[in-house]
Amino acid sequence: MNLIIDIGNTSTKLAVFERDTLVGAFSEPGQSMQTLPRLISTYKIERGIVVTVADIRADVLEQLKKLPFPILWLDKDTPLPITNLYGTPETLGYDRIAAVVGAYDRFPGKDLLVIDAGTAITYEFIDAKGRYHGGNISPGVHMRLKALNQYTSHLPLVSPEGELLPMGKDTETAIRAGVMKGIEYEIRGYIISLRDKYPGLLVFLTGGDGFSFDSKLKNIIFADRFLVLKGLNRILNDNNGRI
Repeated sequence: MNLIIDIGNTSTKLAVFERDTLVGAFSEPGQSMQTLPRLISTYKIERGIVVTVADIRADVLEQLKKLPFPILWLDKDTPLPITNLYGTPETLGYDRIAAVVGAYDRFPGKDLLVIDAGTAITYEFIDAKGRYHGGNISPGVHMRLKALNQYTSHLPLVSPEGELLPMGKDTETAIRAGVMKGIEYEIRGYIISLRDKYPGLLVFLTGGDGFSFDSKLKNIIFADRFLVLKGLNRILNDNNGRI
């Protein structure tokens, strides 16, 4: 069995896979690893992979070093089942490349746009030949809401939850509509633009923040909130014997 540990900016995700099958997935705030001892005692873990986009605390690093099975630390030199054309692989967020691997593992030979809507919104493109061309990074929902509050004198901090109107009728609904509809139009723009060049484009949407789309876009969107974890599992399986 494989153990996947994804340490993000706001939470840590842990998952257990039996070969290609997801057995269980867990999320904890920050860099908490409270679930880890239970997973080790419950499942017969043979190997693991760790990916992080944040600086790991010293106590967490020590905990990971004591794991009773080999660990693959995903970095720029880790062999991948795709071709990475990114100009500075040492600066590429490993969660981004893992999401791309997860999507291409499901639909090899297809042009894919992978959208990860979390703390930031990332847009990644991999072509039908398995070549990852790179992607873009945009502020996420909460980042946009906080920016409007922090960089102005009078705009309040608004929750993304609440009444969502086509056009706001007061300051709160105006901010919420501006942020949420703005992201929707942004995502739709990426999809339409890429589909002009790649008519058979398929779209994966993952991450913690979900969005609604019209029926035309829904036909080409695959939602998978475990896409990064599945990609990490594929990378670990491909590197079995190297750790």
